[in-house]
Parts: sequence; C-alpha cells; structure tokens
Amino acid sequence: MKLLRYGPLGQEKPGILAADGTIRDLSAHVADIAGDAILPEGLARLAAIDPATLPVVEGSPRLGAAVGGTGKFICIGLNYSDHAAETGATVPPEPIIFMKATSAICGPNDNVEIPRGSQKTDWEVELGVVIGKTAKYVSEDEAMDHVAGYVLVNDVSERAFQTEHHGQWTKGKSADTFGPTGPWLVTRDEVPDPQNLKMWLDVNGKRVQDGSSKTMVYGVKFLVSYLSRFMSLRPGDIISTGTPPGVGLGMKPPVFLKAGDVVELGIEGLGTQRQVFVQA
Repeated sequence: MKLLRYGPLGQEKPGILAADGTIRDLSAHVADIAGDAILPEGLARLAAIDPATLPVVEGSPRLGAAVGGTGKFICIGLNYSDHAAETGATVPPEPIIFMKATSAICGPNDNVEIPRGSQKTDWEVELGVVIGKTAKYVSEDEAMDHVAGYVLVNDVSERAFQTEHHGQWTKGKSADTFGPTGPWLVTRDEVPDPQNLKMWLDVNGKRVQDGSSKTMVYGVKFLVSYLSRFMSLRPGDIISTGTPPGVGLGMKPPVFLKAGDVVELGIEGLGTQRQVFVQA
C-alpha cells in the first residue's frame, strides 16, 4: 500500500493511492496515518479495503508528511561509504546517531525555508524507515517485524550550523521545513529489498546525487536492532538512514542552496518530492 496524508497544514486527512493513480479518502476508516493505524493489525485492516470503494479526492491537494504523530526523527550520519569518502570522513565503527527536531517535518512539496544567517544550506536524499510496532532490545532477525514501511526524506542541512557552531549536529538539521517527508508511506511488503533502491536528487534540473541504498554501510535490519538497544522505537518514529554522494558540501568548490533554487528528488518505488527554497 501507498498511504498518504493530504490537505492543509495541520488539517491533513488520511488517504491511499489507488492503482489508477487517484487519491482515495480513508477518513471513514482511520483518523490519521499514525498510531494504531500503522500497527501490524492496523495495516492489515487497511490492506483488506478495496481502494476502488473509497471516495475519490478531487483535484490536486497538498500532500502532508506521509506519517503523523512522529515522536522521534532519528538520523544516521556518514552511513554511505561513497558519501563518507567525498566528505573526507572515515566510515565510523558504529553508526553516528543524531536527532532531527520533529518540528522540521513538512510535506514533500512544501517550500523549504533557508534559515536567517545561513550560508551553507545543503540537500540529502535519504531512505526513511517508519516504525510500526514498538521495538526494544530486538534482534536483527526480529527487526523487520517492527517496520511499517518506508518514506522518501530530504534531510536538509545547514552545514555551518551543523559543524562550525560547535556542539552536536542537531542544530544544523532542525530548522523549520528541514524534513520534507513523503509523498507516501510505502508498506514493507512493497519494498522487498530496501538495500537495493536507486536514489537521485536534482538541483535546478541538474542531477547531483545518483546513488543506491546498496552502498549503505549499516543496513535497515541492523539499524533498527542497534537503535533499539539505546531507546525504544515507537509507531510513527522515523529513522533517516543517510545519503549517497553528491551533496553540496562534497563538491569542489562546495555549492549551497539559495532562495529560488528548486530541488527534486526520488527513491525507486517511494515517489518523488519537489521543493522551492525560500528565504526565512
């Protein structure tokens, strides 16, 4: 299934993408794509519904973030061997974990605000893993049972805030609108191998990232198990798993985003995003 949320910011309704490409309204069945709706039994109930029997959503509504009620937005740094190489960094012996504020989450095609004082706003196409069942001290063999599905994420970053202002990376990752998420929550059954997905990102029509999740150092199973050792993972939590090479910071000379720039990105099977960058 491809589950989604549509409507004005803060008033999103639950929907599903039908086989004919139309959005169908799920409001009569669930309040939101969040909480109980993405538990295994909740997803099973939704899977039993024939989308053709649901009301068609007319027009082209705004799409919100694909999952609601996210309590934790956990990011993994330097998790692609080729991305680590382009930035001159060494692949860490254990995953680098940092948090992105949930207030950064926005719709996949919403405008993204360049923070005041920013000189180094950057892009990162990432595979997001959505937790669908509480995970605590789970093994790698059990890990996928706790995954509801996957989302496309742009882990927008302000590099000066991230690395030059001292302290942790979070301050360079958490500005409002720095977490476009969606367009869909694609359930796990539709993604047989999350470690073999093509990923791409364009800036103003130029392809700058063209990679694959197969160069991920720490894969989805490992990350879910690893993170569950340090904190419980709960339904709606998102793990953003890192980016392939081609970020602005890695270019020679570095290239960063400015107001008016258009960023488009996608992951095989997970849809696409398009953002216009504006000055905050």
